[in-house]
Amino acid sequence: RRMADRAASPGKGLRIRALEEKTLTLRTESDQDTIRVGQEIGRLLLEGDVVGLVGELGSGKTWLTKGIALGLGVAPKTIVTSPSFTLVNQYQGRVTLFHMDVYRLESLNDALSAGIEETLYSGGVVVLEWADRWPEILPEHTLRVHLLILDDPTRTITLSARHARPLEILTHLESSLSHS
Repeated sequence: RRMADRAASPGKGLRIRALEEKTLTLRTESDQDTIRVGQEIGRLLLEGDVVGLVGELGSGKTWLTKGIALGLGVAPKTIVTSPSFTLVNQYQGRVTLFHMDVYRLESLNDALSAGIEETLYSGGVVVLEWADRWPEILPEHTLRVHLLILDDPTRTITLSARHARPLEILTHLESSLSHS
């Protein structure tokens, strides 16, 4: 639920359902490998899904997003770039992809004023870079992805989920990667 909804009714009728966190860790050896992992993720995403990316500068967040765009059916000739200055880039595939980057925002108020929360709940698929800046604005069904530089160009990509929808994505991703 949205932050405003949670704040308006704290504790009323809340049922806490603790799901165990599931993680999947992958290793990529090139930018192309990272794009391929993103493409597999993108094939599994549906309207309303949110992917939160975390990783230092140069860890491959935008490469992974390029793959997600391909998996969502965005035309291969489309140039997918990090929206560091524009905040949100929008791409059309089988569903709309909203690629967001909050690196340059100073505060949660800046993020909310910029319409981050509205974009998160606007339909389509949302990929948010620097998702660890304000985790409280992320929907509970966010698929969390942490990219870590081991050395250049080797990365680990750790996906984690606690909610039914991202758990389903992880299960299908694990299956599709083991068969490829």
